[in-house]
Amino acid sequence: MDDSPQAPLSRSVEDYLKAVYALTERKDSASTSALAESLAVQPASVTGMVKRLAENGYLEHARYRGVRLTEAGSRQALKIIRRHRILETYLHTHLGFSWEEVHQEAERLEHAASDALIDRMAAILEHPSHDPHGAPIPTPSGKIEAAEFVTLNEVDPGVSVEIRSVQDEDPDRLRYLETLGLVPGARITVQERAPFDGPTTLSIGSRAEVIGSNLADGIFVVPAQDS
Repeated sequence: MDDSPQAPLSRSVEDYLKAVYALTERKDSASTSALAESLAVQPASVTGMVKRLAENGYLEHARYRGVRLTEAGSRQALKIIRRHRILETYLHTHLGFSWEEVHQEAERLEHAASDALIDRMAAILEHPSHDPHGAPIPTPSGKIEAAEFVTLNEVDPGVSVEIRSVQDEDPDRLRYLETLGLVPGARITVQERAPFDGPTTLSIGSRAEVIGSNLADGIFVVPAQDS
């Protein structure tokens, strides 16, 4: 696609592109059923939108192999992700919203905010690299930190890690993580994990905590640096 001015994308198109980006951050493609679940829409609706986005050059879709973003689609997805994460950071830092509140507020605002407004907010924030949940913020040119994390469920017992980011959609989950001290930057050690998707026992400082597999799957970590 050329770089000539284009009409703004609709809210639904932006949501689809953002969802595909999230689903393919650590793999090559996403199934249409996973996309439907992520967006809480009917599979038939996804089929139609995927076809439209593929025709417009934003998605590649191969039968039985799922969907993935084209270069143009990735560029648009990163643009809306930047908007969302700058808004989250501004709401948290300057307007006093808690980290469990900012995601929903940013979801409401991201489709209406102009590039000029986002750039002004970023400047006031001194161009932050990460949002309140630890997720990297794309640059204005569309560059973003590589996803080199793993989920807490993938960490072997006995290994120490640092929390890089957490899933931000569920306010109750975020509130609970904060009470446990499971926030970006926290250093933790996996003590043991029960088999068959059982709970994981962690040490957080001098405390031991037990969390379920579903919660651990939304905590993204990197190897802890020796202090």
